[in-house]
Amino acid sequence: MDQVVVGERAIRYDARGLVEPDAVAPKTSQIDGERATFDAAGRSTREINLEIRRLLVEEQVKDITVRNPGAKHSIGVAILERCKLRFEGSLGYFGVGLIDGPEVQVTGRVGWSVAENMMSGVVVIEKNAGSLAGAAIRGGDLVIKGDVGARTGIDQKGGTIISGGNAGLLTGFMMQRGRQIICGNAGHGLGDSMYDGAIYVGGRVASLGVDCVEAELTGDDKEMLEGKLHYYGIDNPGTFRKFVCAKKLWNYDSLEPNERKLVL
Repeated sequence: MDQVVVGERAIRYDARGLVEPDAVAPKTSQIDGERATFDAAGRSTREINLEIRRLLVEEQVKDITVRNPGAKHSIGVAILERCKLRFEGSLGYFGVGLIDGPEVQVTGRVGWSVAENMMSGVVVIEKNAGSLAGAAIRGGDLVIKGDVGARTGIDQKGGTIISGGNAGLLTGFMMQRGRQIICGNAGHGLGDSMYDGAIYVGGRVASLGVDCVEAELTGDDKEMLEGKLHYYGIDNPGTFRKFVCAKKLWNYDSLEPNERKLVL
């Protein structure tokens, strides 16, 4: 077994490359069958993530509650299996990113880039989220029941992002696929340079970005909106408008200089 000295602690690695949990933090989690709870107060980001991983891998726990996460950054990242994970408190930047499968609930707020690069699963934020929420996600549902900051779903490649409140400027910037549902107002530059996908806004739109246009709201759209919002317990404003890509930039390189001026 290899060993690395960090400060006054010897951190050991087993054959699978995992850090031996005993060398990092005491096993203080309360385990009841497939459920576990532990208090993250006073623990570092590394210790919290290692304890979550130990519970999933060694203890085979599938329902974990983390109390007092303390708004630390990069918590709950790279979880690649189906499980339930509840954070009682707030997370900092880059919370629950790079995940594939878990159902996550955060009872507080989150900072920038929550659920970045999520492949599948569900992330529900009970309060507000910072900028860049759901950046480059490919699947799953990201639900923010409060307001969300700027550039929500930047480079979104799939999945659904729902905001129960307002969204900041450049929401849906460079969106490639997927859906965004904004129950409140949207800031300037909505859908700027989007390639595909759809954005639904229940309130006012400050301005549309380049190549973003309003489209007809179909019966299937209304059914989807009602189903998603009902499932997550979010009030439906009943005034949604749909915005999509006009596709004028799809062949941008072949446009003549004068045509580019018209588009931009």
